[in-house]
Amino acid sequence: MELKRVVVTGLGAITPLGSSVPKLWENILNGVSGAAPITHFDASQFKTQFACEVKDFDPLEYLEKKEVRKVDPYAQYAIATAKQAIENCGINLETVDKNEVGVIFSSGIGGITTFEQEVSNYFLNKEMGPKFNPFFIPKMISDIAAGQISIQYGFKGPNFATTSACASSTHSIIDAFNYIRLGKAKMFVVGGAEAAITPAGVGGFNSMMALSTRNDDPTRASRPFSKSRDGFVIGEGAGCIILEELDHALARGANILCEVAGGGMSADAYHLTASHPEGLGAILAMKRALKDAGMKEEEIDYINVHGTATPVGDTSEARAIENVFGEQAFRLNISSTKSMTGHLLGAAGAVEAIICTLAIINDVVPPTINFTEGDEDPDINYRLNFTFNKAQKRTINAALSNNFGFGGHNASVILKKFTK
Repeated sequence: MELKRVVVTGLGAITPLGSSVPKLWENILNGVSGAAPITHFDASQFKTQFACEVKDFDPLEYLEKKEVRKVDPYAQYAIATAKQAIENCGINLETVDKNEVGVIFSSGIGGITTFEQEVSNYFLNKEMGPKFNPFFIPKMISDIAAGQISIQYGFKGPNFATTSACASSTHSIIDAFNYIRLGKAKMFVVGGAEAAITPAGVGGFNSMMALSTRNDDPTRASRPFSKSRDGFVIGEGAGCIILEELDHALARGANILCEVAGGGMSADAYHLTASHPEGLGAILAMKRALKDAGMKEEEIDYINVHGTATPVGDTSEARAIENVFGEQAFRLNISSTKSMTGHLLGAAGAVEAIICTLAIINDVVPPTINFTEGDEDPDINYRLNFTFNKAQKRTINAALSNNFGFGGHNASVILKKFTK
């Protein structure tokens, strides 16, 4: 069976760096940090009091007022980015075969805001008996964003969510890619969304000692590959990508942004939250992505790394890159855009795939910000080009994006310039 080629034809983004793809890209290139003191709740008693919050989002631009209260913030972000991406791809919704359009929209945590509110209300008023909002479950579950999008547009293709912690939306991209190239659908609305900057979200990650506690300097707190890194900065938002079978895209005259070349997945089989210190699972995922794409190591120009700024995670990923690419690793550009967006958890993979797409289109590598002189970790090889602090122009024919999740879930996807 001849596999179909799969291309990217639309993008949408709601992020701490802006609620549109152009605004996100502008701030990424300028090395802007999205971190600031938390406003969603009173965080004064928490170890971490800052985050990368979405700052300029109005759900009423995307949903009717009566619908907003029925939709958790994470799904609001998802619906918004889907609308952006569908409009960006230029599809005629009146003529497209909606039976051939699927939706895979991921979330690592789902509607935690709704869960907290409903459980809190119950315990505050339990003497009145169990009273829960009838929308509690449909607002909370992590697959509901995909359901909401399909209902809104009438898309009747495969519809579900992948949940693999911080690898969730990279897995969703790989799943959609495989469905299309196997002929199971013509088009997918694919992405990830997260809205976990809540007391339970921040408190839970604090209890694991996963978050930076640099409360005196939030914008410089996310510092991947620096010796002084002390954990990730939690972020929120969503990213959406339209994937399309090449012939379908060409037939309708679509603006093709790039091509999906391949994807690789693996498990660390090592620890609940820590990556393998030698990056064994990451090595497998990257090697499998290259094999799936039929590409050699020297064909990759840029890696958007998982790079969360945790002490073990950054070291293991750098080692994995050296293992997979050998001497080629030192001619690559590498960057962690989480230094700017924060860690968007289940939305990270989709947003970073969007950034890779824009890097390929514009031939520019985004920076890894917040590295300072004298901040070198003796366990990291600084012959690797981490693109510290300033974007760098170079031809990018292919980019690899890594995302790894709690539970040892690893996913790598390769995007490349489109050529007929």
